[in-house]
Amino acid sequence: MLFTTIVPKSYTKSSKFISILSTILTLLTMSSCQNIEGFLHLNTTSPKEVTITDSLGREITTIASPKKIVSLAASNTEIVFAIDANTNLVGRDEYSDYPPDALLIESIGSLYPKVNTEVIVNLEPDLVLAAGITSPEDVTALENLGLTVFTTSIASDLDDIYNDIINVGSITGYTDNATNLVEEMKSRVKMVQENASAYSKTPSVFYEIDASEPSKPWTPGAGSFIDMLITTAGGSNIGSISNDLYWQISLEQLIDQDPDIIVLGSSKYGGQTKYTVVERPGWETLKAVKTGQIYEFDDDLVSRPGPRIVDGLEILATIIKSE
Repeated sequence: MLFTTIVPKSYTKSSKFISILSTILTLLTMSSCQNIEGFLHLNTTSPKEVTITDSLGREITTIASPKKIVSLAASNTEIVFAIDANTNLVGRDEYSDYPPDALLIESIGSLYPKVNTEVIVNLEPDLVLAAGITSPEDVTALENLGLTVFTTSIASDLDDIYNDIINVGSITGYTDNATNLVEEMKSRVKMVQENASAYSKTPSVFYEIDASEPSKPWTPGAGSFIDMLITTAGGSNIGSISNDLYWQISLEQLIDQDPDIIVLGSSKYGGQTKYTVVERPGWETLKAVKTGQIYEFDDDLVSRPGPRIVDGLEILATIIKSE
């Protein structure tokens, strides 16, 4: 540290003043060195660790703020971005396409038939975020290579998603952001529930997941996640006549249920539109077709257990309210 001192002429020959000045400079220098030593001590402290139990029941211990993260599921990638932890994201699976900036992150490719461990190891991650859909064998393979792997849940309700967000926030060092996000999501869900409770009727809804066989399309059954969302939004899922979580409904069953609304979760990946539905043999008798209550819908909003699940709920509520 450089000190510049202007000394009055009357003191230039005073040995007493020089002695005092020398003492002051010595004290300042010592103080400066102590500050530097303290600064160096703070920067060499080992990172804090965090221990958390994942959905597989394993206790995972890692540094509180991992510098390199790899995500193995689109839902996890969306959580990481939503809590602003994406600056540490160095790898993502090929289906992680939201938000658009996720596409700027290096892809590790497909997880099928198994994860590409070589690509992941080369990224040198401090943390790998797996999901409930990740193969347990893949999780074990990555762990055997010395990587820290945390697995989120197979969400069956909104609370599971809230817990996943909180856990990802804790293990990545973004606890406050995760907590704030969950509180905002809960507030929005509560608003949807309050609005739905005031509806004068409960419209019946047919949600189409896949129409590879148009005469027997896939739909969510009783107890499924989408069934829960439709009910929360103020509708009644006609697919709940089956206890299978996901099943193929026949044209006869569909005509018997005669839904007020058709929601095409099959539009984004299956290419289904209002016009393709109208052209299906036998569907012209359905109430929803006659009234034009057919809606194309981004299935990612309800099939990815992440922050955008509330976006999907709100859109479903808007559709149901408009009936």
